[in-house]
Amino acid sequence: MTLGDCAAVGEIRVRGWQRAYAGMIPQAYLDAMDTGRDAERRRAYLTAEGGPVNLVAETPDTTLTGWACYGPCRDGSARQESAELYALYAHPDHLGTGTGRALLTEVTARARAEGFDGMALWVLKENTRARRFYERAGFRPDGTEETFEAGGAMIPELRYVRPLTRPATPPDIHP
Repeated sequence: MTLGDCAAVGEIRVRGWQRAYAGMIPQAYLDAMDTGRDAERRRAYLTAEGGPVNLVAETPDTTLTGWACYGPCRDGSARQESAELYALYAHPDHLGTGTGRALLTEVTARARAEGFDGMALWVLKENTRARRFYERAGFRPDGTEETFEAGGAMIPELRYVRPLTRPATPPDIHP
């Protein structure tokens, strides 16, 4: 991701929230989201020292179709050797096209290559589509639940985790 991608990423994130979280987060909060303000936040995060890793997915004509962001796990109750997927969004027009799956595959491969042995993420408890997506990718809820405030409502999230290390190949067993 480059600074030039921030406007498109802001659009992807805001439109992603507005579509995915309709009915889960107060509509007034979603309607008030601003792509320009979000793009400015992306620019600040992208230029921050030691900031997270940001990746984008794009079509052959360089139209951005998705964005993912990860880094060290921020949750004190999680293992220090774990990465955290901070964000993963496909543009609403590209849902179901493989953009999210490709980004998640790349994020987990990079985190593994960086030495992380696990990955955590937070997903809205009511977001069954996202929960199924992550479960198909090997993530499982670990029983940790937190809430955050959005538009005066408390929104429950679940933590999902997945090991990143490849399981050891079992030895051949001969009779």
